[in-house]
Amino acid sequence: MKFTKEYEEYMRGREKNGLKKVGLKRFKKILKRCPREFRSQYQHQKKEGGEEENEKPVWFGGENSSLHQCPDHCTVCDGTFFPSLLEEMSEVVGCFNQRAQQLLELHLASGFRKFVIWLGSKVSSNHEALIQEGKDLVSYAIINSIAMRKILKKYDKIHDSKQGRTFRSNARSMHIDILQSPWLCELMAFYINLKENKPDENVMPGLFGDFSLTFENGKPMLSCGLFDSVNLDIDLTCSICLETVFDPVSLTCGHIFCYMCCCSAASVTIVDGLKSADSKAKCPLCRREGVYEGAVHLDELKILLSRSCPGYWAQRLQTERVERVRQAKEHWESQCRAFMGV
Repeated sequence: MKFTKEYEEYMRGREKNGLKKVGLKRFKKILKRCPREFRSQYQHQKKEGGEEENEKPVWFGGENSSLHQCPDHCTVCDGTFFPSLLEEMSEVVGCFNQRAQQLLELHLASGFRKFVIWLGSKVSSNHEALIQEGKDLVSYAIINSIAMRKILKKYDKIHDSKQGRTFRSNARSMHIDILQSPWLCELMAFYINLKENKPDENVMPGLFGDFSLTFENGKPMLSCGLFDSVNLDIDLTCSICLETVFDPVSLTCGHIFCYMCCCSAASVTIVDGLKSADSKAKCPLCRREGVYEGAVHLDELKILLSRSCPGYWAQRLQTERVERVRQAKEHWESQCRAFMGV
């Protein structure tokens, strides 16, 4: 079965549940129309100029040719293709983030707060329903990511350009690449955490393989084999302290660090938190600005790592407790001095 049909069938039932999708079939029709309409325009211009109508432009290699392409900066589809795709990508990522956040809040909440979240969601709070919802959301993220990648690859092939690749790069910088979402990492950790209680639980075939947390040569990696021979590997080494991330936090650019390391990089104390970081503060890795305000604490990943490497976790906990006490003491001393006018 072709991917477009598989995608449409997969999304048909999900749209009723309010999940957004990419109009893959519509975008493919636009791209199919491009060479045909551009050739028609070219021949019309030739005819008006008194030249032979059957002359072909250099980019046109015949009906069955692989060079059946539009030139770069296509006048037929560029005006609608990228703006429409950008809007639909934003809707898909926003929908995924909202659903994933709601599911994880339901799982981690307790008492009255859990009851309130459960009332506002469509998810059952039992173990099997949570696992299934998590798997469905991961499948949703993966299949939409593949759909976007395929349609942009087709755009580049038809137009013999690199605009599709550039668009994907810009989408990452605009935080609308769904595989870059911190909630995907959280869902993977969430699934592993819940699956420990159900070791015989099978994953959904076809879209992704099982999730795993591995430590190769001391390097932690969260991995998943995806549909279409694509692997998703998330490095869990903090690039600041070069250790396994402790109390992990993900910036809006998608990079993961230890919370205390992140506060240090943003020049804020742990008492003030990352929301107090300067809007021009940059990510230590990609150097993008404004990535601290929307930082996400990865609580499910924190639980997973604390279970997987208890010795390291206990050691880091002891070390960071001393540093947290020191920073808190300095903060309140400075507040007291300011209050007293000293």
